[in-house]
Amino acid sequence: MKKIINKKHNKNEPWFKWLTRELNSYEAFQDFELGKNPQEVAEDFISRNNIAISEVFEDFDEEDKDTLDQFIKLTECEMHVFRILEKHIESKNKIRFVDFKKKKIKS
Repeated sequence: MKKIINKKHNKNEPWFKWLTRELNSYEAFQDFELGKNPQEVAEDFISRNNIAISEVFEDFDEEDKDTLDQFIKLTECEMHVFRILEKHIESKNKIRFVDFKKKKIKS
């Protein structure tokens, strides 16, 4: 976590804080409106920030790798939470109609 990058050359900002800040300020929804899928948006982000990202990898060490692994796990967890919430919303939005006037036929 010692690696520091920033377009403004702030020497006190670790790479993961820089990445989080840049991702949060990236206008991904504009790309989605243009019909791009999430992978294309991610590739565009990497392409636009390739110089700063390449600086991270110059001295990437095991501590940085561990940090990246934790970010990946957290991101996967967040995706699963959103999918679960999506399923709950979909199940609540299903219309259920029961005709109480209809009589059961005795066999």
